[in-house]
Amino acid sequence: MDRTPSHPPSSSDGLPQDHRQVLLVRRPSGIPSAADFEVVRRPMPRPGPGEVLVRNAWLSVEPAMRGWVSAVANYSQPVPLGAVMRSFAAGHVVASDDGAWPVGTPVTGLLGWQEYAVVRPEVLRRVEDADLPLSTALGVLGINGVTAHYGLLEVGCPRPGETVVVSTAAGGVGSAVGQIARMQGCRTVGITGGEVKRQLCLKRYGYDAALDYRAASFESDLARELAGGVNVYFDNTAGRISDLVWPHLAVGARIVVCGTAGVASWDPWPQGPRLERHLLVKRARVQGFVIFDHDDHGPVARRDLAAWIRDGRLVYDEDVLEGIEQAPGAIEGLYRGENLGKRLIRVAG
Repeated sequence: MDRTPSHPPSSSDGLPQDHRQVLLVRRPSGIPSAADFEVVRRPMPRPGPGEVLVRNAWLSVEPAMRGWVSAVANYSQPVPLGAVMRSFAAGHVVASDDGAWPVGTPVTGLLGWQEYAVVRPEVLRRVEDADLPLSTALGVLGINGVTAHYGLLEVGCPRPGETVVVSTAAGGVGSAVGQIARMQGCRTVGITGGEVKRQLCLKRYGYDAALDYRAASFESDLARELAGGVNVYFDNTAGRISDLVWPHLAVGARIVVCGTAGVASWDPWPQGPRLERHLLVKRARVQGFVIFDHDDHGPVARRDLAAWIRDGRLVYDEDVLEGIEQAPGAIEGLYRGENLGKRLIRVAG
């Protein structure tokens, strides 16, 4: 728990003498909870030669963070105990001796759950879309939007007239997938949790149909909406939802495995339906991807996404928590479905 003042005295250079960080102090079992983290104060870092100091204005909260802190095999090394929680953040350069990265430059990168970060410029991305809010660099123009763009267009390969099904359809990734699929001339079916999010999918994100997986009628509703077959399934959940979608695959279907939020634990490895017959009979393809393997796609995706925002074809929502002290419980709340849109933490000051 953080009991220190939120604005410590400033030093001679105008910067605070210390700043707050969120540390991982316990290895979670399953979904990370607030008890797994601690907010601490540390001396203000100072950049050395070839480094810059960034003041974080926004911190990101990702479903992927569950994997980042897990000791179970993942695509990245687990965050060490006692270390700052790994996180994307967006802010501004506040100290630099590098003329290419002057003070005031808006940037984003893996800067961690902390108020200030000292980094080498090569780990930063300059935020180019100055006419759009800085927070979008972490959501619709960040990992979420780029994931949606690449996963749907490069892995899912939708064609006009096809049916695209999206799980977690109201989330930061899913809401963008549904809208991009609609731009491709596809019929879109969203799966989400609760009536509020179901209506959001229909009225704000433009899905042709939206289903509540918590509803007693979900299985029959799904069978009705998918009677014509599923051409592209953008899977953010795995688990029960995906088990019910798979039997409705059309011949030549493409399954995009983006996330596994519906599986409570991978230790021990859960057992489920055997999918080989679906793949064989439907001549379907299933492919997983991790967006960090496709950095070269980022500029292409952001160019399209920013243009679509400006011309009104792509809308987005942000779920903002106020203050870094909200960070410890933010992931747990994400998995409870509390957020409406991309979950962010606004850093005070």
